[in-house]
Amino acid sequence: MSDTGMSSRTSESAERDSALRSRTAFDLVGELVDRVTMLVRNEVNLARAEMSENVNRAMAAVGMLVAAIVFFLVALNVLAAAAVAAIAQTGIGAGWASLIVGGVILLIAIILMSKGKSDLSATSLAPTRTTKNVRRDVRTVKEHTNNG
Repeated sequence: MSDTGMSSRTSESAERDSALRSRTAFDLVGELVDRVTMLVRNEVNLARAEMSENVNRAMAAVGMLVAAIVFFLVALNVLAAAAVAAIAQTGIGAGWASLIVGGVILLIAIILMSKGKSDLSATSLAPTRTTKNVRRDVRTVKEHTNNG
């Protein structure tokens, strides 16, 4: 490498060092705050975009679930009618066969509803691990502040 190439790099480096030294601590802190602010803004914008994408995917999934439920209910009606017809073939009247099938389906629905309701109780939805961790953190902070 030639001496002129090396001396120009040294000159550029010296100018950059001089520029950095001439900046005040105020300037450096201001630039740091600006960069941190820009970083936080960019992260928030990324989080918004990601959440929007996730919400759109969730909406499509909910639409598919609703369609599946509609088809499920239609299938359940057809199967219930077939069960009534099968029971009626045994010699039981169609009215009694309908009552038997309807009663069995009602019993299943009551059991599922009871289980679902108990699973949605306030105590089962409480964030127990988080609550335990926060209590432990508070206890630790108190211990360190009382001992310190």
